[in-house]
Amino acid sequence: MKESLTFDTSKAKNFFLEQISYIASIYELKNLIENDIENINIIDVRKYDDYIDGHIPYAIHIPYDSMEEHLVMLEKNKVNIIYCYDYNCKLGYKAAYKAADKGYPTKVLLGGFHTWKKMNYEVVKTSAEG
Repeated sequence: MKESLTFDTSKAKNFFLEQISYIASIYELKNLIENDIENINIIDVRKYDDYIDGHIPYAIHIPYDSMEEHLVMLEKNKVNIIYCYDYNCKLGYKAAYKAADKGYPTKVLLGGFHTWKKMNYEVVKTSAEG
């Protein structure tokens, strides 16, 4: 068992610093929505039907499959917080990578929409007609 443990604290320190820097918690996003909404963009990369069925307030919809052509909807003078479905979904991370690669300040929402909804935070529904 000992061989699977790591005692390299400098690697651990760097790993945790990156986690803190590039992942937003549900509580952090809720606080930003309430107190600093003008400095963030919230990006939902889930499928359209899931977005209209319910999304985080102020979130704009950019489906992951069309992320490349819609990067202009992000802003370089704000932190773009990207989310997908849940802890197991990697679409948010993939989208955040694409955004960061193009110079957009980016974080991923830890736990995604599922965790937001589980906390009983506000969910916005959109009609399919627009």
